[in-house]
Amino acid sequence: MKPFIDAGEIWGYLNTTPATKERVREVIAKSLDKNRLTLEETAVLINATDPELIEEIKQGARRLKEKVYGQRIVLFAPLYVGNLCTNNCAYCGFKASNKVLKRVTLGEEDLVAQVKALEDTGQKRLILVFGEHPKYDAKFIADSVRTVYSVKSGPGEIRRVNINAAPMDIDDFRIIKDSKIGTYQIFQETYHEDTYAKVHMGGQKRNYEWRLTALDRAQEAGIDDVGIGALFGLYDWRFEVMGLVRHTNHFEAVYNVGPHTISFPRIQYASQLNIDQTHMVSDAEFTRLVAILRLAVPYTGLILTARESASIRDEIMQFGVSQIDGGTNIELGGYSKKKDNEDQDIDLEQFQINDNRTLNEIMDELISKKYIPSFCTACYRLGRTGEHFMEFSVPGFIKRYCQPNALMTLVEYLEDYAPAETKTKGYQLVQEKLDQIEDATFRKTLVEKIEELKNGKRDLYF
Repeated sequence: MKPFIDAGEIWGYLNTTPATKERVREVIAKSLDKNRLTLEETAVLINATDPELIEEIKQGARRLKEKVYGQRIVLFAPLYVGNLCTNNCAYCGFKASNKVLKRVTLGEEDLVAQVKALEDTGQKRLILVFGEHPKYDAKFIADSVRTVYSVKSGPGEIRRVNINAAPMDIDDFRIIKDSKIGTYQIFQETYHEDTYAKVHMGGQKRNYEWRLTALDRAQEAGIDDVGIGALFGLYDWRFEVMGLVRHTNHFEAVYNVGPHTISFPRIQYASQLNIDQTHMVSDAEFTRLVAILRLAVPYTGLILTARESASIRDEIMQFGVSQIDGGTNIELGGYSKKKDNEDQDIDLEQFQINDNRTLNEIMDELISKKYIPSFCTACYRLGRTGEHFMEFSVPGFIKRYCQPNALMTLVEYLEDYAPAETKTKGYQLVQEKLDQIEDATFRKTLVEKIEELKNGKRDLYF
């Protein structure tokens, strides 16, 4: 496959595209009409440096998020299964050359213990994370997924398992697909090939093109929900934003559907970290780039993780983020240890996390700010994925289903896991949202389903 990232093309747009007030406002208006932006239009937003225009971009992103996603915020938790790795990446604590890191692979009993601990807090959606090592082959990953789905603790269950793991060939992706995974996530880390070569010093991950085309092979294997991402801080953030948009354009041109999610982690402290800090991204730049991504790809989920502090997450969430993790512990085996999340062992982790709040603390905060915390998995389980998801979401119909389904998963959480104070606030929010539904017949149906949940039924959705 011919590489679809052309550094000259990207820099050509960035170096020659003007960002006048009129043009910036035209681009924002196009996005608010729910149209994906071209590379040239994305460059317009990136090149807008006037504080007034940057604020308009942020406000546009906020309005677009409201139009497409409403006030929902989807919640998940990462679960690290193993940190063996054959790669030698300058920015990563798992690097093969790190002799300080404690190498751990969760056995089946250990994995079950972690899942039970997560279910007992109310989690319904997980992403399993694996180092890149021959031990973590397609069969190992598929078996891990099946184990997670099999675990039930009290009223708890995991309804969607996503994967972050090494690139595979098509046959191996098919093996993983058969385990009924959700999204398969592979980050290019940096789309700038020369920088990629500098920071990936050993292992299969040195192969830029093999990684860049990995999710094409996943698509060919039938995995139509894929997630892309870049690690901000390795190269110029403007180039990486353009790379993410170009990657999205590629998927839509070839497979008629963009990636399900885009992630944009910033480099954080890690065991034996050794990188050039020339391109580290400031908080102001980070906020700005998230808003630009939201406008560039209206129907792609944006994921903001606990790498960032609680204050940064609370600020940036309003500019287009649709998914966050909560109650995060990335230490191998950390969820079942019953210790303070702030007591991190960096030599058992890939990097340092900076939001140590429990799941309920985040739920309570979201509710207080009128967001609807959601554990919904309805689209995935009804086959509304990939191109089928776009058939629903692009016309805007998905909002009709997503918000009610989010409310029902919130009710489940309030009934099964929430402390009294959170439960009271949560039901006040549920009532406010019910009162806003104009279709009386639909509202009546939703109220009936909520009453069923209060009476012990679970897993109801439209």
